Amino acid sequence: MSNAPQVPEHDGPELHVALIGYGKGGEVFHAPVIEAVPGLRLSAVVTGNPERARTVRERHPDATVYPTVADLWADAGRYEIAVVTTPNDTHAPLARAALEAGMSVVVDKPFALTAGQARELTDLAEKLGRVLTVYQNRRWDADFLTLWNLVEEGVLGRVHRFESRFERWRPRAKGTWRESGAVENGAGLLYDLGPHLIDQAVNLFGPVSSVYAEVDTLREGVQADDDVFLSLHHARGTRSQLWMGALTAQAGPRFRVLGDAGAFTSHGMDGQEARLLAGESPTAEDWGVLPESAWGLLGVDGSTRRVPSARGAYPEFYAGVRDAVGEGEPLPVDPHEVIHGLEVIEAARRSARTGTVAALPGR
Repeated sequence: MSNAPQVPEHDGPELHVALIGYGKGGEVFHAPVIEAVPGLRLSAVVTGNPERARTVRERHPDATVYPTVADLWADAGRYEIAVVTTPNDTHAPLARAALEAGMSVVVDKPFALTAGQARELTDLAEKLGRVLTVYQNRRWDADFLTLWNLVEEGVLGRVHRFESRFERWRPRAKGTWRESGAVENGAGLLYDLGPHLIDQAVNLFGPVSSVYAEVDTLREGVQADDDVFLSLHHARGTRSQLWMGALTAQAGPRFRVLGDAGAFTSHGMDGQEARLLAGESPTAEDWGVLPESAWGLLGVDGSTRRVPSARGAYPEFYAGVRDAVGEGEPLPVDPHEVIHGLEVIEAARRSARTGTVAALPGR
C-alpha cells in the first residue's frame, strides 16, 4: 500500500474558501482538510464566539475573521467557495444566502431538514450556475472504501443483508444543541449520524423503497433521539439494518455484510476522525492508513482472511470541490443523491410515529 500523499500537486487557479462556523465541525472536520488540499486556501472564517475567533487567528493567521455572515456577504466577491458548518436548522438558509451572494457552496450534513428544502437549493444552484455539494465525508472512510471495492468486484456474491453501526458510550449528556434541541430543528442522532449511514447504504445498494424505524430517547436530560434503528428495503432487494446510539456499552461490528458467496465483517471506526481530533494534518504520509489489526474479515466461518484496507481519504472530497468549481469537473457528491437520503429520514420519522413500515414517495 502506497504511503504517497493522497492529493497530487495542483497547477490550476487557487480558490479562496470562506468557512461559516467554527464549532467542532469547522475546526476539526473542515479547516484542516481544506488546508491539506493544494489549490484551496482557507481565507475566511465566520464566528461570533470570541474564544473561537482567537483560535482561528492562532491556527489560521492568514484568514480573515468575520463576526457575522452579513459581514461575509458584504465581502463575498473575495471568495469562490463558502462552507456551511453551523447548527442543522441554519444549513438551508445560509446555503441559499451564500449562493445568492455569488459563491459556490459546500453544506455539511444534513444537507437540509427536509427533502423539499434540499430540492429548492439544488434548483437555485442550477439556475445560478453555481456548484452546490454536500460534505458526506464518510464516503471516504477506509472501511467503506474497502467494502465498496468488494461489492463492486462481486466477491460477496449477491448481498442480501447489510448491517452498519455508529455506536457510542456516552451515558451522560453534554447538553449540546444536538441533544437538548428539538427534533424539528435537526437535533438528535437521526439527523446527526443518520445521514452518514443512510448515504453509505444508498451508495452501495441503490434507492430505498420502504423504511421501518425505531427511534427512542433513553438518557436523562436529553430531548432528542439518542437511540435509533432503521431497516431499509432497497428497490433492488437488499435489506440494510442501521444502528446509531449513544448508550451502547459494547459496540457491535461497524459493518457486517452477508452475501450468497461470503461475508465481510469489520470492527471499529475509521481512524481519520480520531487523528483530526488529535490535531494531526491530513498531509501526513500515512494519512488514512489502517493497521493490519483493523482490517476486516472476508469469507465463511472456518475459512476467513483479513482484507487489506483501502486508504481513507477525506481530502479527496475537497479536491473534488476544487476541480468542480475551478475546472467544471463532476461534483464529489451530487445533491440529488443526498435528497434521497433526506426522503429516507422523513420516512423513518413517519414510521417511528406510527409503528409501521413507511413507503417512500414514488417507490
